[in-house]
Amino acid sequence: MGRRVEAARGRGAGPVARRRAAGARGRRGCDGRRRRGGRAVSAVEAPGRPLARPAFRRLTAAWVCTNVGDSALYLMMAVWAKQLTGSDAQAALVFAVLGLPALLAPVLGHLVDQVSRRAALVVVNVVTAVILLALLTVHSAEQVWVIYVVTFLYGCAGYTTGAAQSGLLRDLLPDDELASANGLFTTIDQALRLLSPLLGTALFVAFGPGAVVALTSTTFLATAAILLTVRVAETPPSTEEGPGYWDQLVAGVRFIAREPELARLTLVLAVGFGITGLTNVAIFPILDQALGLGAEALGIVVPVQGVGAVLGGLVAARVVRRLGERGAVVAGLLMLAIAMTGALVLTFVAPVPEPWGLVAVGFGFAVGGLGIPWVVVGASTYRIKVTPPELQGRTSAAMNVSFNLPQTVVTMLGAAALAVVDYRVLIAVSVVVLLGAAALGRAPLRSARPV
Repeated sequence: MGRRVEAARGRGAGPVARRRAAGARGRRGCDGRRRRGGRAVSAVEAPGRPLARPAFRRLTAAWVCTNVGDSALYLMMAVWAKQLTGSDAQAALVFAVLGLPALLAPVLGHLVDQVSRRAALVVVNVVTAVILLALLTVHSAEQVWVIYVVTFLYGCAGYTTGAAQSGLLRDLLPDDELASANGLFTTIDQALRLLSPLLGTALFVAFGPGAVVALTSTTFLATAAILLTVRVAETPPSTEEGPGYWDQLVAGVRFIAREPELARLTLVLAVGFGITGLTNVAIFPILDQALGLGAEALGIVVPVQGVGAVLGGLVAARVVRRLGERGAVVAGLLMLAIAMTGALVLTFVAPVPEPWGLVAVGFGFAVGGLGIPWVVVGASTYRIKVTPPELQGRTSAAMNVSFNLPQTVVTMLGAAALAVVDYRVLIAVSVVVLLGAAALGRAPLRSARPV
C-alpha cells in the first residue's frame, strides 16, 4: 500500500457509476463546490460512509496490515545499519536511499496506469515480501549494501502501491466519501507510526533484525491475500496511443499544470511541506541548546507529534467538509506555522525549568501534527476528484514528489546552512514561508479555465 506517501488512494460491492465527463471536471472549485447556473452547490455537505462498503472495509484491513509491518521496519533498517557499521552517516544514508525513488515516481505512476490497479497492489506486495527476505543474508558491515539496495526497492514499492491505491479509491468511492476515506487512512497510518516502531524495537532487541524482517514480510503477504478479496469494477487500463512514451510519462505533470487549482495546490504543497525540512534540522539545537534536554528528548517529541497527527486525521474529513479541500490545506499550513512560531518564541525565553520546556515544545509539535493530515487529506481528495481515472497513477506520483522531494532537498540545504547561521534564523524562515504558502493557497485565482 502507499507507504509514507499520500494516503489516497458490477462485480463488486456496490461499484459506483463512472464520474463526470472531462468537461465537467473543470467546473468544480477547490472550495469543494460545483457551479450550476452561477449558483454554488456544496459537493461535500453530507459526510460519506465509505466503511459501509464491504470492498472498502477490506481495503482498509489491507492498509492496516501493510502499515503494521512498514512502520516496524523502516526505522529498524537505519538502526541496524548503525549497529553494523558504528557510523551515524551510514545510518542516515538509509533515509536518503529511501527518498531516492521519488525520482522514479513518474515512471512508476505511468506503469500503474497501464495495468489493473488491484492486480498491481497484489503483485507488488508479494514481490516486496520476497525482496525483504534478502535482509536475512546480512550479518556484517561488509554486507550493509544489501540494506541499501533493499531500502531503495522498498521505496519504489511504496510509490507504486500509492499510485495504484489512488486509482482504486477513485473507482471504488463516490466523491463525497473520498475525504472520509483519506482521513481514515491517514489516521491509521499515524496511529501505527506510534505503535509499530515499539513492536519493531522490541523484536529487534529480543530476537534480532530477522524477527522484524519476518514480521514485515508476513504482513505484506497477508495484505496481498486480503486485496485478492476486494471486488471493484475498475476503469480499464490506459491504452492511449499516438503520443510518444515521454508524453505519456509526463501526462500527470501536464494535467496538474493545466488544472489551475490543482497546480496551485501542488505548488503550495511543495513550498509548505518543503520548508518543513528546516524543522528536521532545527529540532536538535532546539532540544539541546535552547532547552538543554539532549537529542534523546526527540524520542518523546516525535510520538507527541504523532498523537496530534492521529487527532488531526480523525477530524480531517470534517474539516474538509466545512472548509473545502483548499481551505483544509490552508488551515493545516497555518497550524504548522503556529507550531514553529511557538518553537521560535521558546528559544528566546529559554532556559525553561524542567519539565516545562519539554511540555511546551511537545505541545507545539502536537499542534503542528494536528495540521499535517488536513494538508494531506485536503490535497489528495481534491486531486482524486478532478483527475480522470486513466491518469490517477501519474498524478498521484507527481503530487507525491511534491510532498517528499522538496523536503529532502531543504533538509540537506538546512544542514549545510546550520554551520554558518543561527538555528533560530532557520525557524524564522520556516514560519515566514509557511505563512506565505498559506496565503498563496487562499488567494483567488485570476482565471479558472476548464481542463
